[in-house]
Amino acid sequence: MTLDNPNIPEKIRAVATDGTQLRYALMELAATLPDIIALGRGDPDLPTPTHIVEATKAAIRDGRTDPTPVAGMPALRKAIAAKLHRENGLDVGVDNVIVTTGGQEALFLVMQALLDPGDEILVPDPRYTSYDDAILSAGARMVMVPTEHTDAFNLRPEAVEAAITPRTKALLIVTPSNPTAGIVTEDRLRAIAEIAVRHNLIVISDEIYEKFVYDGWQHFSIGSLPGMAERTVTLNGFSKTYSMTGLRIGYAAGPANLIEAMARIKAVTTGPAATVSQHAALAALNGPDEPLREFRRIYAERRRVMMDGLSAMGLDYSDPRGAFFLWTNSSSTGIHATELSYLLLKEGRVLIFPGTGFGENWGGYLRISYLQATDKIREALERMRPVIERYRVY
Repeated sequence: MTLDNPNIPEKIRAVATDGTQLRYALMELAATLPDIIALGRGDPDLPTPTHIVEATKAAIRDGRTDPTPVAGMPALRKAIAAKLHRENGLDVGVDNVIVTTGGQEALFLVMQALLDPGDEILVPDPRYTSYDDAILSAGARMVMVPTEHTDAFNLRPEAVEAAITPRTKALLIVTPSNPTAGIVTEDRLRAIAEIAVRHNLIVISDEIYEKFVYDGWQHFSIGSLPGMAERTVTLNGFSKTYSMTGLRIGYAAGPANLIEAMARIKAVTTGPAATVSQHAALAALNGPDEPLREFRRIYAERRRVMMDGLSAMGLDYSDPRGAFFLWTNSSSTGIHATELSYLLLKEGRVLIFPGTGFGENWGGYLRISYLQATDKIREALERMRPVIERYRVY
């Protein structure tokens, strides 16, 4: 599909193939308009659980604000290692964990520590384009691994192996996926692990949405498989799971030598993560599970409302097995996704990101989040319907 509507502002047209800049351009436009319902960004709207808020306040009140070791508080790293062993089956200790200023910093640190100019890294397509920025900043080259709607955007082992060249150093896995809401199933991960061992690849496994899977699907960590502990870096964080986006706390776990290299880079760039945020993260890991169960219940309800509403509009979407999104096939409208997002924003006052915000090949898709209250989601769907009907090309 082509973007050929001259009425779309040049500021948006100019960045139509730059995923990160396109998303920000749409958010900037939304900020100038009244009464917007935002279904774009992936920042949880639910309140941070009370026990985490209280732990953060107590850390400030008690003066526990001194800098920690660059890799993070030993107590927090120990708790993260215990969580990964207990829930993910990973054989890690304190020296295998680094605490970062959000999950995105963990991503940048691992790319800087691992990749050299000219290295190739396999990346599933579509993808969150911050991966692009992190990889390109290291001078490496991305090689896209295609995924398909009919396969729920699961990663196919044969596609991974077909993309490997003598320059391939690493493979990025994102499960559950942003933007597709797909997961990489255990059977596929086992086959991919065998490929990684055979070709001596490092696997970077982004699992930040692990707590949010639906309809009986299960999250599985590739680092738990035989031969993978020494070649897997697992990325995760607290922002999505515990609604702690503003506290900026994430982590990576992997081989001790790679974690040490990441810490050396962190020491001369950002230094240790904010101490109060680390105390909040420790409280999150040591606290009750009830808030997470309630979060999952709320997200599952919103997901169902969104699925029903999109289906009623005649819009198809891939099976949303995890995360907070519906990766919606908008090609039936006959309108390029960037144009459609612009029209939904200007005329419907609903902010949605086009598929081209997640890769240049996805002009027929929208990424729609459900991080709004259920009544707001219903209202957004009502606003979207007349816009879709007005501009749909039959």
